Amino acid sequence: MIRVQKKPFDPGAETNLFLDRNSNSGGVASFIGQVRDFQDDTDQKISVLELEHYPGMTEKELGRICSAARARWPLDDASVIHRYGPMKPGDAIVMVFTASAHRADAFAACEFIMDWLKTQAPFWKRERAGTDTSWVDAKTSDDDRASRWTSDD
Repeated sequence: MIRVQKKPFDPGAETNLFLDRNSNSGGVASFIGQVRDFQDDTDQKISVLELEHYPGMTEKELGRICSAARARWPLDDASVIHRYGPMKPGDAIVMVFTASAHRADAFAACEFIMDWLKTQAPFWKRERAGTDTSWVDAKTSDDDRASRWTSDD
């Protein structure tokens, strides 16, 4: 399941729905990304994070990433929920779930999906800190994390 939406989601309720749908899986892993209240390179406090995306293309890319995870690990299920629009510190931005017979596959696939989502999904971030608004550049550290999945094991 892939959902890209403007409205907030309840991570607890979403977790329960995923667990109900995958009650026979031995391992379920999840990741929740939240809006930080600080900028990485300054001491300024973030008041608003706004995400923009390319409708249609975003869902297709998230589906491709989940399909790549399913091809690499024996997953029972994989799900991504991602918000766009304005959000405040503490708001949930993204939630990734994976389910498999074993925990190692669920953990690895969840991490893979999140790493690839950060580098491949067409989202653009803009932060508001004080009176300044700026676009957030892609991070080399995110590219480095994603690149480890392309090497031969």
